[in-house]
Amino acid sequence: MERYILDKLREKVLDRGLIRNMPEKTLQEAFILNTWGTNAIEGNTLTLEEVTTIIEKGLTVPNRPVRDLLETTQHMSALTEIVKCKIASVNMESALTLHQLTFHGILLDAGQWRRVNVRIFGSRHTPPRVEKLLSILQKWEQNYIASELSRKDVFLQAAETHFGFESIHPFSDGNGRVGRLLLNIHFLNHNWPIMNILPYDRSAYLNALEHAYSGGTDKLVRFLKTNMARSLVFILDKIGTEEDRLMTLNEVKEVHATDYSPKYMALRINQGELPGIRINKVWRTSLAAIRLYREIKSMK
Repeated sequence: MERYILDKLREKVLDRGLIRNMPEKTLQEAFILNTWGTNAIEGNTLTLEEVTTIIEKGLTVPNRPVRDLLETTQHMSALTEIVKCKIASVNMESALTLHQLTFHGILLDAGQWRRVNVRIFGSRHTPPRVEKLLSILQKWEQNYIASELSRKDVFLQAAETHFGFESIHPFSDGNGRVGRLLLNIHFLNHNWPIMNILPYDRSAYLNALEHAYSGGTDKLVRFLKTNMARSLVFILDKIGTEEDRLMTLNEVKEVHATDYSPKYMALRINQGELPGIRINKVWRTSLAAIRLYREIKSMK
């Protein structure tokens, strides 16, 4: 995703005020999508509709594992603490607090660093042995502080910090969810919205992390930019103008008579060139996103 597009979309969001001060309804809808996505890619069975029911109506969902229900409500609580600035730093203390908030009553060692050696399923990388864990985590925290002081690009910094945390794998379970919460602290502190990673992103996300072990974080940076664009158009649909309203690709073609076919737009969204988001298996984009995409094409 071109940085020009990201910056323009972000400007439109910031015209409505600071990210943390968005309308409560908008924040809740962003929390629902984020909570559903981050849990679903880890195997949680709840659908987006079920997560919405739990969070919006305070109702339970029958015939679902208790763990899946707890993961939903407790992740929502952790996000709320982040947006309210009650947990506002990317460091070891925040990681422990977030793990405790998200997994108390689920994991016996919630809020504790792992005491055993672990492996990352599907990865050729082996996380550091337990006796080296604390010293490596301290180095990870120091690296983040240094990158903040050096004013490194926000997406490069995010990629390096997130990859560093996931490669350490400091918990016996829940590393991905805590890592993504820390990632969103980083983005919020730089006045970007929380970034969602949804189930259809799972393979690309894991591939980008795995690639970073030998090929650097460029692929992960591109992934984060693409998903930030998706998060921005989702929020603008809630608080923006008519130009920001999300429509199905067929609606864009039929109602607004664009020369882009739905197939072409879906391809460009998948490739991370046109901002768009897939909800309930349907791709959506906005006229604002298409306009920015045209602007980039005309510059080349």
